[in-house]
Amino acid sequence: MIHVLLCCSNGMSTSILVKKMQAAALEKGMEAEIWAVSKVDLPAHMDKADIILLGPQIRFALNEIKNEVGESKPVDVIDIMDYGTMNGSKVLDLALQKLGK
Repeated sequence: MIHVLLCCSNGMSTSILVKKMQAAALEKGMEAEIWAVSKVDLPAHMDKADIILLGPQIRFALNEIKNEVGESKPVDVIDIMDYGTMNGSKVLDLALQKLGK
């Protein structure tokens, strides 16, 4: 089971991507918990995540969030094209790659 946390400005548009990623995980036969929160709510959720992926609209916060998380887990920005097309499979692949799976 992997735990993938998506974060964006309000967590709304990213929620659509969550559904696409969950579908991609099912197709791969993987157990994955994937959820989305707003940047404001991130501190309450980051401990449970194995990886944190940021929506491109808050890529400016990458270093800030990396500093908060430390070396305990990967933090990265979702590719703007994959985000714009809601390509759940590619974003899931990014998470798996960053987790070394």
